[in-house]
Amino acid sequence: MTDLVVAVLLGFVSGILSGLFGVGGGIVMTPGIQVFLGAAPIVALATPLPVILPTAITGALTYRKAGEIDERAAMWMAVPGIAAAVVGAALTKLIDTDLLLVVTAILLAYQAIGILRGRRAGHKEPAREATPRTYAGIGVAAGLISGLLGIGGGLIMMPLLVGWLGMPLKRALGTSLLAIVVLVIPGTIVHAALGHIDWAIFLAVTVGAVPGAMIGARLALGSQERTLRLAVGSFLLIVAAAYGVSETLTFLQS
Repeated sequence: MTDLVVAVLLGFVSGILSGLFGVGGGIVMTPGIQVFLGAAPIVALATPLPVILPTAITGALTYRKAGEIDERAAMWMAVPGIAAAVVGAALTKLIDTDLLLVVTAILLAYQAIGILRGRRAGHKEPAREATPRTYAGIGVAAGLISGLLGIGGGLIMMPLLVGWLGMPLKRALGTSLLAIVVLVIPGTIVHAALGHIDWAIFLAVTVGAVPGAMIGARLALGSQERTLRLAVGSFLLIVAAAYGVSETLTFLQS
């Protein structure tokens, strides 16, 4: 019973983060499932993937009702992102993931600062003028990192949409969630076939994650732009710092 309550609460928190910040929630679920529920590392990595699917759908539908999704941009990112996610998963044993995490942390910190400042970092072209090729490039980057690190890809898509392309923040959050719905499907199928998913944990976490995603999305949609930028930018900086500290400790211990 204790494990059940912990799993539901873990899903609820992950769902709120998903809806509020346009990410899959795996960044919280994976360590939570391993630490608090005692799952094996591969199970902790794989089990959040099917949870992300209904969670992202719930968040995306909430943003869609508010008119805050660019559906074409999401599909332009998602289709090439699927292929990239498969490639990323295949390259897991060949690429130094520690180095990848450091690069990811630097990218997140750079984009987070741009979001906190309230202006576009880097490219100045408005999102409405971005080409399908531009969105496809973002999808490929998100897919590769998703396959390599076992995350939904929103941590890459959302800050690039806002910081690089200048897409309005709420629309970027909703668009990112819609793309995530597609991106997690290949990984879910592969890990399910390999028997890496604990379906009991999946059900318990999903019970909390779905309402959490709805609440998180509504909180974001009801927030002022300045407040939301502060929350999203701070969240990305925390994630970047966590990656940086983790890799520094890994390096010191090696």
